[in-house]
Amino acid sequence: MSTKKPDTPLLDQLEDGPWPSFVTGLKRLANDEGKQYAPVMKSLLGQLEHSYETRKGYWKGGTVGVRGYGAGVIPRFSEVADKFDESKEFHTIRIMPPAGFHYDTGTLRQMCDIWEKYGSGLICAHGQSGDIMFQGCSSDNVQPCFDELNELGFDMGGAGAGVRTSMSCVGAARCEQSCYDEARAMREVVNNMLDDMHRPSLPYKFKTKFSGCPNDCTNAVHRADFAVIGTWADDIKVNQDEIKAKVAELGRKGFNDQVVNMCPTRALSLNDDDTLDIDNESCVRCMHCINVCTKALSPGDKRGVSILVGGKRTLKIGDLMGTVIVPFHKMDDDDDYEWLVELTEEVLEFFAENALEHERVGEMIERIGLMNFLDGLEIEVDPNMISHPRTSSYIRMDTWDEEVEKWNARKGSAAAE
Repeated sequence: MSTKKPDTPLLDQLEDGPWPSFVTGLKRLANDEGKQYAPVMKSLLGQLEHSYETRKGYWKGGTVGVRGYGAGVIPRFSEVADKFDESKEFHTIRIMPPAGFHYDTGTLRQMCDIWEKYGSGLICAHGQSGDIMFQGCSSDNVQPCFDELNELGFDMGGAGAGVRTSMSCVGAARCEQSCYDEARAMREVVNNMLDDMHRPSLPYKFKTKFSGCPNDCTNAVHRADFAVIGTWADDIKVNQDEIKAKVAELGRKGFNDQVVNMCPTRALSLNDDDTLDIDNESCVRCMHCINVCTKALSPGDKRGVSILVGGKRTLKIGDLMGTVIVPFHKMDDDDDYEWLVELTEEVLEFFAENALEHERVGEMIERIGLMNFLDGLEIEVDPNMISHPRTSSYIRMDTWDEEVEKWNARKGSAAAE
């Protein structure tokens, strides 16, 4: 086995730009003489340079796992093991993170110590589904590595055609824009779906993500099959004194340019006395004004969640944004979180029974139709599922007023009961 660091002229070019490069990190690990992973990383650099030279990838899959689990390890075997022997096995171990990504430094150091013992030293925190990605483990080391991580209190994440590892934003723990308890919602939903995460048996992957406000820091709307987005159902709260201070800071022109004119629905207007008027019925919760004026503006008091389904990146029919199936639901007590768990389970069961192989939730809905999906979940159609009903080609204008009256009457009867 050679321990000589390979020449990497093509990879070296990736360090020339103004931004940090992953190549620098790989080289640092390869130069960490005395560590058991240094030869592995030198070999990896050699194979990566070879891939850049030939413009071809040389990793193939296989079967690697830990006892009692059917998912959580991504096998990677090298097709050029004869040239790069030390990195011929470079498996990824997916570990489920704590809700909200809360760690203490002691836990992080223990994780790093375990990974230095069994792996390459390369960690991605976190993957798009939220996993802690321990990248670069041999087949023999997968089980003992997981055993020590499990002893530390961490469980295996998801992989394959099953429920994937979930993620939530830091939310209520530190963010003033939070509209519900994201960590609790994530933990209760995930705990209810652990079997489908650890033992994949679905048509394809199923991702859940939890964001505390419409800023959507977990990318849930466009990356999750089941997205829980915090929102509010009343007016934005306004502190006019802080608005005046912001206007004084930016100037009236600057405030108009950076806040008022950036509103996508023109719902904001600045008065002559430097106070702000908001047409809340036109507000689409884009969060821009709140983000710029964090002391002056904040979400309303009637807080809860919107539920969207079907978000995903390109697969069969291209990228899809999530479709709203629940415009608003309060999240005030235990019953509300129980409702969320039950709804997630119903969506998952419908997906398992009706999706085709290798088909995501959004693609299934495109194939069978949104109405059939809502009927299957026994969810009543709500005009708020469409952002602009009067401009939608799916809404008949000639009967709109009568249908609105019927819908309001139904809602009034339900509230009375």
